[in-house]
Amino acid sequence: MPLALAHDAPGPAPRPGALLARGVCRHLLAHDVVTVEEMVPATGLRVDVMGLGPSGEIWVVECKSSRADFAADRKWRAYLDFCDRFFWAVDADFPVEILPEDTGLIVADAYDAEIVRWGPDLKLHPSRRRGLVQRFARHAARRWHGARDPGLGLGL
Repeated sequence: MPLALAHDAPGPAPRPGALLARGVCRHLLAHDVVTVEEMVPATGLRVDVMGLGPSGEIWVVECKSSRADFAADRKWRAYLDFCDRFFWAVDADFPVEILPEDTGLIVADAYDAEIVRWGPDLKLHPSRRRGLVQRFARHAARRWHGARDPGLGLGL
């Protein structure tokens, strides 16, 4: 019997982009990149998906559900300072011509994704990488604690 996923459960509709994020996370795991969602790399910033590769490389993926969602995003350029690779994740119907050509592109659905275009290798400074890896680990651990014991009140 397949494992039921939280997004398949009855209840309120997931946030826009959440199903794209799930497909992205599944695909990145196939590249040996582990992920967390809704990661805060710095005060005032929240990325949809942050990935950590086997050599410590950090990927940021911003999920966009519509043209309006992309047009409203004023912070995405700030994310470039917090990753080695930056990607947009969109569904197959998204008008990809509006996305900057010098960024990565992933086409996704709720179940999988495909990397269509690789963005440039941005090379994080080692001290920033160390801090981000530490934040990533703590974020992942807090999520795990919250899933394992929802009564803890971790505010996740």
